[in-house]
Amino acid sequence: MAPAAPSPPFRRPGHSQIDLPPRDPLLAGCAGGVRRAGSSSAIPSQSARVDRRRGPVSPPASEATPAASPELPEDILMIVLATLEIPDLMRAGCVCASWRSAYTALRSLDKHKQAQTPCLLYTSESAGEHVACLYSLVEKRVYRLTLPEPPLRHRFIIGSSLGFLVTVDDRSEMHLVNPITGQQIALPSVTTIEYMKPIFDDTGSVHEYEYPSHSARRAFFTPSIMPRCELRECFQFKAFVFHDTSAGSYIAVLIHRPYTHLSFARVGDDKWTLLEPHCDYQDCTYKDGLLYAASTTGEIHAFDLSGPDVTMKIIKGGDEGFDPDAVHIVQAPWGGLLLVSRLKEFDDPDEDVDPKIPVPNTREIKLHKVDDGAERLVEVDCLPEHVLFLGLNDSLCLSAIDYPALKGNHAYFTDDQQYNQARKSSRRDIGVVGFGNYNSKEDLVSPQLWSNWPSPVWITPSLTLMKLPPNDRWLSGPLCGLPKIEEGTLRGLFANLGIPISIGPTGMLQCLKK
Repeated sequence: MAPAAPSPPFRRPGHSQIDLPPRDPLLAGCAGGVRRAGSSSAIPSQSARVDRRRGPVSPPASEATPAASPELPEDILMIVLATLEIPDLMRAGCVCASWRSAYTALRSLDKHKQAQTPCLLYTSESAGEHVACLYSLVEKRVYRLTLPEPPLRHRFIIGSSLGFLVTVDDRSEMHLVNPITGQQIALPSVTTIEYMKPIFDDTGSVHEYEYPSHSARRAFFTPSIMPRCELRECFQFKAFVFHDTSAGSYIAVLIHRPYTHLSFARVGDDKWTLLEPHCDYQDCTYKDGLLYAASTTGEIHAFDLSGPDVTMKIIKGGDEGFDPDAVHIVQAPWGGLLLVSRLKEFDDPDEDVDPKIPVPNTREIKLHKVDDGAERLVEVDCLPEHVLFLGLNDSLCLSAIDYPALKGNHAYFTDDQQYNQARKSSRRDIGVVGFGNYNSKEDLVSPQLWSNWPSPVWITPSLTLMKLPPNDRWLSGPLCGLPKIEEGTLRGLFANLGIPISIGPTGMLQCLKK
């Protein structure tokens, strides 16, 4: 059996990332890549503009001639644009050349508004396979964005952090994709997770996986063989990408089965590292070099990822009687941690849905304050002037004062049900609920806008590009998302460039010294 080819590290733009759309994201916004649904154009009317080459256009004599408005200095215009939500900012960059210049400068300096209001990202059959729809809670409007290959409707969405979606393609490989900028980055291969065993065909390509029979070095059940496209149905649970401010880099974290363990990868890693020996994790957050992970029993563990050797500290042990249907761990704006539990009812499925699996329906959300070393959780009744965002996203607690479009003392939630893959055609568990008054649950929008699969997710729009260090090993593994190039074509391409190469039995390419 051939060994697995080493997986590439986080792939940097311009090399092993999947091809970006052949468009400037801003121009795409004007032309239809980011536009209001149902609008024929996002570009303001040209009739009132001034042509600087010919001077102002004279109006008919019957009209009053308004005084020409001088252009704002670029630094003043940048201050104004920096206050906008990203959809408005991108449209503002389409107004004229000077506004586009201010927009470009604002973006290159990373001075645009950082505190963006989360939006609901979803797909719609009518919008097309490559289109993501973004529902703005500020404007109560929908924007459409065209994403790179593979089609979003063919992927699973397993997370959302820092403006990136974490998706799984039909080969069960994972990618980060920013729906605003189009930037897409391949994460280390699923074959590098400690107990995942790839099975190769005669050409050296992975075509099946041996689903693990053990976890944390303990045997649990007989291994099973499954096609590469089916692994994602039962393996990946939830994923995150965190900014490690101390190192100026990024860390990806994956909760995966069996038994919802944790693995992580830093930028530059070509494989995942398993965090042993605990399990049953449901959510994570990251702060100051510490990865906080919450389990279904109410346990909270802190993993120190800042050094070469990972250490773990138990922040809080299990709580007897704590038995929610879902758990979230949230960084509070005042500096502490909140453990949020969701209690659900399970309704009968719709008659036309197959298979007949009960549909979860969030009926109550409870808040608990986390005290380091405390034996029991302390329940909190409400969150005055604060808002929670819960689901497959990196769980958020925001100030309603800073985000006036949001309802204080409420939670905005989407599906986080771990068995979503088995009920793709069932309705989603999405809504808004007030703390302390659980009869206040309401629909986010009616009628429903989204397709039920892939699951809609909260995302905080971001124009920031993930800057990755140069890496000379980007050809050391499969280019996720790209079609396979025949060996003869590949050899001819490099021969024309005068570069001698060798290609191993697994398809790994190596450049030879002249």
